[in-house]
Amino acid sequence: MTTPQRTDVLVVGAGPAGSAAAAWAARLGADVVLVDAAVFPRDKTCGDGLTPRAIGELDRLGLTDWLRAHTVNQGLRAHGFGQTLHLRWPGGTLPDWGSAVARTELDDHLRTTAIKAGATGIDGARAIDVRMDGGRVAAVVFERGARGGDRFEIACERLVVADGVRSPLGKLLGREWHRDTVYGVAGRSYVASSMSDDPWISSHLELRGVDGKVLSGYGWIFPLGTGEVNLGAGTLATAKRPTDVAIKPLMRLYAEQCREPFGLEGDLRAETSALLPMGGAVSNVAGENWALIGDAAACVNPLNGEGIDYGLETGRLVAELMVSTGATTGKVDLGVVWPAVLREHYGESFSIARRLAGLVTVPRLLPALGPVGMRSDLLMTLALRWMGNLVTDEDRDRAARVWRWAGRRSLARDERPPFS
Repeated sequence: MTTPQRTDVLVVGAGPAGSAAAAWAARLGADVVLVDAAVFPRDKTCGDGLTPRAIGELDRLGLTDWLRAHTVNQGLRAHGFGQTLHLRWPGGTLPDWGSAVARTELDDHLRTTAIKAGATGIDGARAIDVRMDGGRVAAVVFERGARGGDRFEIACERLVVADGVRSPLGKLLGREWHRDTVYGVAGRSYVASSMSDDPWISSHLELRGVDGKVLSGYGWIFPLGTGEVNLGAGTLATAKRPTDVAIKPLMRLYAEQCREPFGLEGDLRAETSALLPMGGAVSNVAGENWALIGDAAACVNPLNGEGIDYGLETGRLVAELMVSTGATTGKVDLGVVWPAVLREHYGESFSIARRLAGLVTVPRLLPALGPVGMRSDLLMTLALRWMGNLVTDEDRDRAARVWRWAGRRSLARDERPPFS
């Protein structure tokens, strides 16, 4: 296939965010090219969980039947401090079910969905530079193979940057990650389990290290319905309180603690780890004709590490913004509009979430408050909804109003609001 020399919308990164953006932009009539550095199918460090918020976005893409053919879960089984609670997904304006699909399969299917929508897919090509024309990105330079190999460029009217948490292309455009707010360190693995078809995802909120001390994080076991579960652990940190936990040994310790109750069999496989910028803790998320989305824009929930739903959402939002304003007209300055859109949709929830997550990093706070929360079904049901950001703009119940009220007041106190 001949590599396109120009396009209306160029999307760099074919994870959930980039593929969603490409699919929506193509469906809206734009000429789209979707490029990724990896050759698909490829793996990605992730818990693989799909919350009701993610399910809703995948339904918009027409993928509900495909998802239903995979595992379906009805809520969270929360463990900790001598308690086990079964907390159903709240439903409301969102679906009342969740799922879990390995990213190797999910991302490949989403990329295929974008290509079927009309996007041109190119994989195995890494973005290494941009060519500017004044304040606009005129083209992106790509490289195939080893350094100094095949180089080519694709000119574009609009550029979507969806190249993940490290966002090398975003860095070239001035993206800066601020670690003064909370960030995550997480590890993931797969292991055979007799509970691979369990209708609940499990989270251990009392995560202890080798010294027996409670850590500021949690462990998870997400059934995949394939004979395996996704098992992982994550901790929270800030620049003032950095983590000194070795995440892979912690994950193996957690696996041994769960081996009997969860029927784990054999060794962990495909162990990986990653740093997670969270809660919009990045600056320079857009320019005149380009925008960062998903993990590249730190659209990761500080309270649970979830990012797939935000990736899918921001992919749809940026496509609608770019195409509805004309992919080739250049009438809208994305450097002004896109940060405002992100703050409108996520500013309040990310602000309060990262403030609460930051408190969890304070020594002795979680051991003191954890037992109190785990003794209350009501508090934990609220926590599930708030921690999972399962509150939409359409929700009008008391829990939703309280969450938005707290978010507004938290945002007003931020020295650096999300995405600024």
